[in-house]
Order: sequence, then structure tokens, then C-alpha cells
Amino acid sequence: MSEPSQPYRTYSEVKLQQQQLLRKNVIDAACILLVEEGPEAVTVRRVAQKLSCSTKIIYSIFGSKDGLANEMYLDGCRLLAETFQQVPVTQNVLADLEALCWAYWEFARLHSAYYKMMFGGALSDFKPDEQSLEGTTTALSRILQTVIHAMELGALKEQDPLLVVRMLWSALHGVIHLQFAGHFLTVDMAQEVYAFTLRNTLDVCKPSSSPA
Repeated sequence: MSEPSQPYRTYSEVKLQQQQLLRKNVIDAACILLVEEGPEAVTVRRVAQKLSCSTKIIYSIFGSKDGLANEMYLDGCRLLAETFQQVPVTQNVLADLEALCWAYWEFARLHSAYYKMMFGGALSDFKPDEQSLEGTTTALSRILQTVIHAMELGALKEQDPLLVVRMLWSALHGVIHLQFAGHFLTVDMAQEVYAFTLRNTLDVCKPSSSPA
């Protein structure tokens, strides 16, 4: 007969749990400021005010504003990855790839504050560290896997799949960035340009015998 589970936690376990909870609360507060008031509101002082604590506590956890920003960046990467994971896999690999690209559009639309911080330079003095950049790679892995699968099936030309993903990402990001900057009169116009860019970028990657 197995022994009953321990009905208490050690001091070290409780302390670690409290630290993890505090860390999450700080990130959550910063993300709320980001969404509600924009990137310029995300300062250590403002986050401390929102949590009714001293800035020293936040610095002791993250080391700096960049440390906090990196955690927020990773939070955005997780959200982007979850967005991609919600896209179903079908028997049409190119349709799947297009659906993932439209999921990227929806992420930018629904989580614009995150998008601008991660990819739009909204926090002008923030540069993602190596871990954050790896988070981006992980988030985009679903698109990379789909591109590789499309090449295996002959739906896309055999070439460096990572370069294809980066080309696609760069082209689509350009449209989104222009939309955020106000260069399209309406959202419908931006969507039309996005669809045109997506279609033509994929066409470049298709075998010459593949139908447009």
C-alpha cells in the first residue's frame, strides 16, 4: 500500500512557489499595461505601482527592464505558438500553410500590443536576447514543419525551408507593419494586399509545373 501524499510543503518549496507566483504576477501586470495603455506604459515604476510594491522587488526578480521585457516577449511567443496550434491539419498542405499565415494575421490583429512589442520595435530600447529569439523560432516551428512537408510532397520546390519561412514571414510582416503605420485606408484594403502578397510569395516557391 502506497504512503499517503505529503499534506504539507517544505519551506524551500513554499518559498519557490511564492517566487514563481510573484514572477507571474509581475509579468501579468506588465502585459495588462501593454494591452491597455500601450508599450510606452511598460516601465518598472508603472508595473510596481500597479502591484503596489517597490521597484526593488521587480529588479530583484528580473534584473532590469530588459529582463522583464524578455519575459513578456516569451509570453507573446507562447501565445503565437498557441494560435498556430489551433489551426487544423488537413489533406491539403498548401491550404494548411495559407491557414497558418492567416492565423499570423489574426494574431497581429487580436494581440496588436504584443505584436508591436515583438516585431514592431514598440519598445525602442529593447533587443530580444538569445532565449527570446529561440522562442520566436519555436513559435514559427509549425510553419516550418508545414513548409518541409509541402516540399516532401512536391507542392513546393526543394530549397532551404528555413529561408522560405523567413521570406514568407518578412513579406507578410511588411504588410502588417504598414497597416499599423496607417498606410492603408481600410482593414479590407490591408487584407487584400496581405492575400495578394501571400499568394504571390507562395507562387514563387511552387514548382513550375504546379498550377497557380
